[in-house]
Amino acid sequence: MTGEPLAAAPPRATAGPPVPRASLHDPERFGEVFDAHFAEIHGYAAKRLGPDAAADVASQTFLEAFRRRDRYDPSRAAVRTWLYGIATNLIAKHRRSEVRALRARERLGPGDTGGEGHADAVDTRVSAQGLRGRLAGAIAALSAGERDVLLLVALAELSHEEVAAALDVPYGTVGSRLSRARKKVREALGGTNPMRDVEDDHG
Repeated sequence: MTGEPLAAAPPRATAGPPVPRASLHDPERFGEVFDAHFAEIHGYAAKRLGPDAAADVASQTFLEAFRRRDRYDPSRAAVRTWLYGIATNLIAKHRRSEVRALRARERLGPGDTGGEGHADAVDTRVSAQGLRGRLAGAIAALSAGERDVLLLVALAELSHEEVAAALDVPYGTVGSRLSRARKKVREALGGTNPMRDVEDDHG
């Protein structure tokens, strides 16, 4: 210690509005959102719908986000979560195509590892092995709501809170849909363990 007075800390920068809202006055700033998230949203759409539809869905996601940027509420969701919600709603318009693609992938390869019963094993298989084989068939058999929740958790790695915000549904709805989806997939893959049906709800 030298006894010299400590230098005053520099003033903290005042946080400006989130980029989607800031771009209301400076539209070019929305490019920051596109640059930061396009590849991830495109990848999510490709895993669900295949490469042919992915570019259209991803582009439409950002077009919709730009048009609706005045309604973006940062207190409800991060920008990434908000974009996943828009993308998932757009994918909803391709439900039949998604199910057909999953049924086609069901015939391509094994796509499962057998009898793990833990809930997290379902998510791991979806994210690591892709949507193919018996796994694809099991996911095709889910309801639209169950499929959306499972794939947002497994592919986008969103928490339960984030999924609720993205889909604009109650937190409890996310948990119940995810529990049903995991159970149905485990059963379809022959991995049911009735002693381990309690789902991991800490997400």
